[in-house]
This record gives sequence, structure tokens and C-alpha cells, in this order.
Amino acid sequence: MRSPYRGSAIQRRRFLQTGAVTAGLLLHRPRLFASQSPNERPRLGLVGCGSRWGWLLANGRPYGVGPEFAKLGDYVAVCDVDSVRVDAAKKLVEQWNGHVPDGYADYRRVLERDDIDIVLVFTPDHWHVKVAVEAMLAGKDVYSEKPLTLTIGEGKQIIKVLKETKRVFQVGTQQRSDRKFVTAVAMAHTGRLGTLKRLTCGIGGAPTSPEIPAVDPPATLDWNTWLGPTPEVPYRYLPGARNETGAWSNNHYEFRWWYQFSGGKLTDWGAHHVDIATWVMGKTDTGPILVEPLEVEHPVPFKDGYPTVPDRYNTATRFKIRVLYEDDTELFIESHQRNGVLIEGTNGRIFVNRGSLQGEPVDALADDPLPESAFRRAYKDRELLDENVTSASTAHVRSFFEAVRERKEPISDVFSHHRALTTCHLAGIAARLNRAIRWDPVAETIVGDDQAASFLDREKRKQFDIDMG
Repeated sequence: MRSPYRGSAIQRRRFLQTGAVTAGLLLHRPRLFASQSPNERPRLGLVGCGSRWGWLLANGRPYGVGPEFAKLGDYVAVCDVDSVRVDAAKKLVEQWNGHVPDGYADYRRVLERDDIDIVLVFTPDHWHVKVAVEAMLAGKDVYSEKPLTLTIGEGKQIIKVLKETKRVFQVGTQQRSDRKFVTAVAMAHTGRLGTLKRLTCGIGGAPTSPEIPAVDPPATLDWNTWLGPTPEVPYRYLPGARNETGAWSNNHYEFRWWYQFSGGKLTDWGAHHVDIATWVMGKTDTGPILVEPLEVEHPVPFKDGYPTVPDRYNTATRFKIRVLYEDDTELFIESHQRNGVLIEGTNGRIFVNRGSLQGEPVDALADDPLPESAFRRAYKDRELLDENVTSASTAHVRSFFEAVRERKEPISDVFSHHRALTTCHLAGIAARLNRAIRWDPVAETIVGDDQAASFLDREKRKQFDIDMG
């Protein structure tokens, strides 16, 4: 497949320039959706058709959050650089919405359509910000899968554009819409745990791999465009029954275990649990002052923060990272603790994950329950749906559509996500260099370590850079 980017620099500039103008017009449009009527369903454009969005399991049941969006909106376009995934997504949408959407290989064809209200970004991590920024400049609201950014610098970029365009933007950290996690937040914020002293996020370590040979990419996959802003490397693939992908590779689901494209478990699960910890601590508008690796193991050798072996997974397999805040609260991010968030205060401790909320302070709620107002305050003055009848993913998508209709900040906003993910990125930098990093949360910069500071952003391939308008 010929890359849609080759020979299209002038066309791309023209689109971005007109997109910026269009964004200014759309910010003041009186209509709610492109369909003109606030009673009609918003129209959706999907960029990235992988398993997190939607896939059919062996038993025929859907996996992913794609069906939740179909309940409240209509897919009119789907896009992926792998034509197999486009075809699969079109079939799923036909099942969910009763019609076949248009399919594209170039996401810009989605952004330039006037009939699309919301862009769903389900690409690999290294494409999130580019697609999301250009979607906002084109006047679209955005829902992006986590982790939103590949670097701290990207977080600053996307916040700048969000402030300028005033779009509604939600991140797919659905634990924020899970009543167990919101209860933990409400307990902390109402003083049920006393003064918080220590939190521990158990997020697991990355898998390892054998040597993965470089091979020709499938004819259905535009590998150059899939790489996008990251350096050009060969496609790698080795068949094996490791997981749902049935292979070791540097593509599709397996991109998570390569620092070139992601941050391993530190950003994959860290985006969930560190986000909750940051919310619990009430530090969604600030950050740590010190990030210190107490224990780190990588599956390959490193030099100056970069892996020296190109053909094996390279993100951290085992780690214990200490994060210190100005008020002496400590956060530990660990690979070998139970998955979830342990919250310890002067009046007790609780543990929360997707399966349970435990601890003596939780047991005490039976006789002294939290008022519903405590939940509403924690959940940005919204009604928290009952998890006994509604899944966290369903509630999260519903709250996003509510935010779009009412033009208000969603529950998983970009600003707080950037702060939580900054902690994850700093943990990754500290792990790669295997030394402590001092951080200025006001200036958002690393203090006294130029080498570490060089990891705050990355140079992008010129034809795939982010145009800030």
C-alpha cells in the first residue's frame, strides 16, 4: 500500500491551514452536532481500529468500548493503516449501527469531513497526540484512548491546542467512572482516611520476548505510516502463542513493549492507577518533586537511556519507583505488587482495583455511609451510575456524550491526565537512566540533569510532525 503521506506535503499544509480556520468558525457554531438537531445522534469518525476499540472474541462476543459509542452515536467513517482492520471495523459497525461506514487509510480524510462531530482516537500511543491535535483544529470533539501522550512535551502541546480550540476532550481512563474508585476518592477527600501518607500502585511488569526477526510487513499494512513520527525501523514478527495477537512483534498490540512507541506498563497501566492515585491525593494540577528508581530491571542492556539490542522487547519488566511530593506524601509505582491502588492514611488504609474495594474504613461505611453529595463532588457534580447495572466503560462513554452535549469539562479531562501521565513519564525516564530525577512541577521541567531533560520530548520525522497551526 502506498503511503498517503508520500508526495502530499502541500496538500497536508493546505488541509491544516484550512482546518485551523474552520476550527475558529466551528467554535462559535450555534448547532450542537453536524446533523443540525440536538435531538439527533452525533456522528463519529474512528481513527485506529484495533482490539481496544472493538473486536470479536472466539465466542462471537464483542471486546472493547466500540459498542458503547454505537449506542449513543453513529459511526460514519473508520480509518486504519491496516486494511484488514478497516474491513473488520466496517462489519462491526454494520452490526451495531445498521449501516456500513466509509473506510479510509488516511485519517485526514476523516478530519476533513463536515458531517463528523466526534473523532475517536484508538491508534497506538505514538499517534494519539498528532491525530487529536489536528482533530481539534478541524473543529471536532475528541475521545482518545490512554495513555494520551508519548512524552511530557506532547502533553504541553495538546493542552495548548485544547485551550485555544475549547473542544470537549475525554481520555479513556474509565476507572474514573467506576464507583469503587470514585468511592476511594470520596473517602480520601472527606477525611475518612485521615492525612494521606503513602500510596502504592501495583501495575505489573512488561513481558519479555525472544529475538524477533525483521520481515516484510503484510501487504495490507502501510508500515511507514504506522511508524508515523517515530524513527524508521524494520517490521518485526515472530509467530507464537504469547497472547491474543498470536505473535511477538513490534506492531499492533505488541507496540506497548517498545520504548520507541510506548512506555511499557509504566504508561499502559500507570495511566490508570497513577491517575487514580493523583486524584485521591488531590494533586491533579501539580506534580512530584522527586522520582527515584529503587529497583529496575530491563530485558535488554541499556546505554545512556536507550536499549542496545534492537530485536527484543525493551520496556521494564520489574521496577519499584518512589515518587515524592512537596508535602512529603509518597507514591510507589511497583511491578510486583497486587494490581490496584493501596491508599494509606493516618486513620486507616484501603485497597481498590477493578474487582474490589477493601479495608476497615470501607467496612465502616455500612454503619456510616458517605453522603451522595460526596460522590457528586468527586465526580465533578455528575450523577455516578450504579455499577450493578452499568459497567465503568458504559458510564465513561455516557459521561463523555453528556459533556459534549452540555459543553463542559469531562470527568477524565486532559489537564489532570497530563499531570498523572507526567509522573508516569518521569518514572520511565528515571528507570531508563536508573537514577533519581528532580522535577519542578510549576515550571514542568527536570532540574539539574540535562541528559534526563532530553527525554522530555522527541524529534519527529518531518513528514509526520505535529502542526500546531
